Amino acid sequence: MTDIELSAVTVEFPGRTALRDVSVHLHQRRIAVIGSNGSGKSTFARTLNGLVTPTTGEVRVHGIDPVRQSRQLRRRVGFVFSNPDIQIIMPTVAEDAAFSLRGRGLSRAEVRERVAAALDRVGLSEYADSPAHSLSGGQKQLLALCAVLIGEPSLVVADEPTAYLDAANGRRIARFLLDEMPQQLVLATHDLRLAARCDIAVRFEDGQVVDQGDPAPVIARYEHDQDQT
Repeated sequence: MTDIELSAVTVEFPGRTALRDVSVHLHQRRIAVIGSNGSGKSTFARTLNGLVTPTTGEVRVHGIDPVRQSRQLRRRVGFVFSNPDIQIIMPTVAEDAAFSLRGRGLSRAEVRERVAAALDRVGLSEYADSPAHSLSGGQKQLLALCAVLIGEPSLVVADEPTAYLDAANGRRIARFLLDEMPQQLVLATHDLRLAARCDIAVRFEDGQVVDQGDPAPVIARYEHDQDQT
């Protein structure tokens, strides 16, 4: 099951409403979430892994309720933030990659094997014993991805994963997410070039879904509306 479903979801924070009665059903492999600042796209993304709890309504992610089944959700959904520094918590690259495997019942040999394979997959093998925070910005984001993917989630939610990167590293991360990663992807982004490469685009404005469908026309309408403001 790869369905993501929100039914009449509202999210209220002190002084503002971030999502307003959002209902959406998505199953595509690469899902772009676009919208202006404060539109609700990041709040939507964070409801999918339980970082934000709906005030009203229901969320189901691959059949899991993020609120009531948080343990199962952590196994199925990985989240990548825009700033990888807030995700890197262990001293070395290999230790940080291995952190997600804690509590999985794996032997030390199995952990070492999975860490080695994961680091090789993202091109960080030679940095395994290096201090994690000594990496470049692009390498840190790759490490954040590695730490997520090593847990073998079925869904990866990425919230502006290229926002802090230069053009070359942004392309590298985008290529990995969109072309190399087999997992379902929800990509919240201001980069419309990345959104155009997804299978569907969902546009948020003022906490509501205002458009969705094939990325090209959704993006074109969004750009037209932006030009009018």
